[in-house]
Amino acid sequence: MLVGYSSSSEEESEAAEGTDGNKPFSPKRQAKDGGDDGNPARKKPRIEEELPKTRLPLPGCLSAMFPDEVGSETEDSALHGGRIRSFKHERGNWATYVYLPYHPDEEFRELLEELLSLARTHGAVLTPQEEFHLSLSQTVVLRHHWIQPFIQSLKAGLLHCKRFVCSAGRLKVYCNAERTRTFLGMEVYSGHAQLLDLVQVVDRTMKDFHLDTFYKDPSFHVSLAWCVGDLTEQMKECIVGMQSLIDDHEEGQFELRLDGIELRCRTGNKTFHFPLEL
Repeated sequence: MLVGYSSSSEEESEAAEGTDGNKPFSPKRQAKDGGDDGNPARKKPRIEEELPKTRLPLPGCLSAMFPDEVGSETEDSALHGGRIRSFKHERGNWATYVYLPYHPDEEFRELLEELLSLARTHGAVLTPQEEFHLSLSQTVVLRHHWIQPFIQSLKAGLLHCKRFVCSAGRLKVYCNAERTRTFLGMEVYSGHAQLLDLVQVVDRTMKDFHLDTFYKDPSFHVSLAWCVGDLTEQMKECIVGMQSLIDDHEEGQFELRLDGIELRCRTGNKTFHFPLEL
């Protein structure tokens, strides 16, 4: 099945310290600066040198420690596997999304390799995801100073949400709104109601911060692999065959099971965990 779908994904303050150049009154200084005639000591004229006010470059070790906060990130798509940003990177903007993690086992990885091998025979070269998850929000942009209150709002909203289990098993092809990336995903067929409840909680926080909420009629799925460009036509030729690999798995139909134990929120290079209630 093929659908068109937009798949998910600081303020600096500087303080300058001043020091008072005047030293405390000292009789010895008066004796040194003044004469023996008892007259008040005359202050020597102070010559101040105008120094250029230039900022020294930040040491490389500090730049490496704070990659998201200093310097500007490259926009060269060749350095990101050919991927193109949906929004331009700006200093102090943190790409943020909420998701349910999936931890694959060896059986899943072997099946995924079979699926990708079949896709290659039809001219669709897909790259496996580095990590697997089910998105519960769109990818939005947070300013650095919003992160803490945003996370606190999510934590409060998710406080009494219960643990659950959901399963996925039907392959679908997704393409982002810009038609720059195509995804092979596995759609959820159980646990849909619990996922919608979680989306409502996450959406309330998004609205509080005037950010985009999730899709009105979401197709909850785990993205398995991706490629650059719109390859939906090529995927039409092999999606049925790939689904057969799922349905006729050697131990019966393969089921991708997600244990809803915790939600996570990734913002920039930080990941926050929200355990769900037993």
